Amino acid sequence: MNRLNSSLERFLPEQRLFLRSDDATRFVRLRPVTQLLGIGGITLGFGWMLIASSILVIDAVSSGSSRDRMVQAQGDFEARLSQLSAERDARAAEALAAQNRFAVALDQVSEMQTKLLSSEERRRELETGLNVVQSTLRDAISERDDAQRTVELVQGPDAQDPDRTQEVSVALDILSGELRDAAAERSEAQQQAEAARTAAADLETQRDQIIARNDEILTRLEDAVTISVEPLDDVFRSVGMNPDEVLKTIRQGFSGHGGPLTPLSYSTRGNAALTQGETKANQIIVTLDQMNTYRIAIEKLPLAMPVKSAFRYTSGFGRRWGRMHEGVDLAGPVGTPIYSTGDGVVTFAGRQSGYGNLIKIQHELGVETRFGHLSRIRVKTGQRVSQGDLIGDMGNTGRSTGPHLHYEVRMKGRAVDPMSFIKAASNVQ
Repeated sequence: MNRLNSSLERFLPEQRLFLRSDDATRFVRLRPVTQLLGIGGITLGFGWMLIASSILVIDAVSSGSSRDRMVQAQGDFEARLSQLSAERDARAAEALAAQNRFAVALDQVSEMQTKLLSSEERRRELETGLNVVQSTLRDAISERDDAQRTVELVQGPDAQDPDRTQEVSVALDILSGELRDAAAERSEAQQQAEAARTAAADLETQRDQIIARNDEILTRLEDAVTISVEPLDDVFRSVGMNPDEVLKTIRQGFSGHGGPLTPLSYSTRGNAALTQGETKANQIIVTLDQMNTYRIAIEKLPLAMPVKSAFRYTSGFGRRWGRMHEGVDLAGPVGTPIYSTGDGVVTFAGRQSGYGNLIKIQHELGVETRFGHLSRIRVKTGQRVSQGDLIGDMGNTGRSTGPHLHYEVRMKGRAVDPMSFIKAASNVQ
């Protein structure tokens, strides 16, 4: 120590601190080693203060960014749902308009086919009448020739009856007029039939175009809703829930919040070509019903943050010091407001062993949240709360080493990572 003091004497000369009283004088000798230890202790304390302050500032900035991202994610999700709903209504309107146009086209085709059949029937009747007239004319001409030959044989070549000849001539003129009228009506009927065939072909072309347009609209809508439902599946899988069971539960107990959609039905008039389009439309309706059911389920999950003020994470979910830590710890000042993370019913509000002041909230789908170490409880057992309601204040009660919130999420009694629920909202963007 003497050698060390001697080597430090050049940089830290020995100092003496005199303490004078009325009847005595004392002094404290500060040797170089003592001065070095004092300076080192002050330096370490100042450095530790700088590092701790930096950590607190970084935690405050990161927590604020996390809340902003969560709020933005929730807003984006609601905007996406609104957009999909508007697109669904537009596509349904287009499909209904196309169906109406197709029904009108089918009626026009049916009417033209009826006219075509009537024209064909009338043409056949005219042909039959024309054949009868021609047969009658041939018989009349044959009778006339027979009568003329008989008269010539009996009375001679100059003894023909002028009245009989005139009657035959008048009859021939009448038959010729009827033949001309029948031929004109036949030609007109053929023209009407040809026009009906052309109109029917045009209507069939329009019908094919309507069917193709319908199929394109349904395909685009099917792709849109299929892509949009995948992030919703990921939300429930990320929190350890089976999407099929969630959908089944919602449809059994909560269909009144929107209800299942009714599949579309088409009047095809026996045309089997619309079967594929009808199948697509029904599948789209099923997928939209699935999205609506997912929306109802997401509204019932505790996806919000329990703390909106500045805080820092002090412990995560998992094993800690050889024991299982079944929640996350969010540290902040005593009295920091604590909010409900979802809609539910308070099943416990009081003091419980290591939790200190504890609040339990039962949500739908078998999910329960717990808020421990509170300094004040602002709700009562049996009270129904909504997401964002103030339920208590952060504290240091129970088995706690400092003021913080112990936040747990349990599914059917089993503890799960609360951060999976908080981060799940970002998957619906």
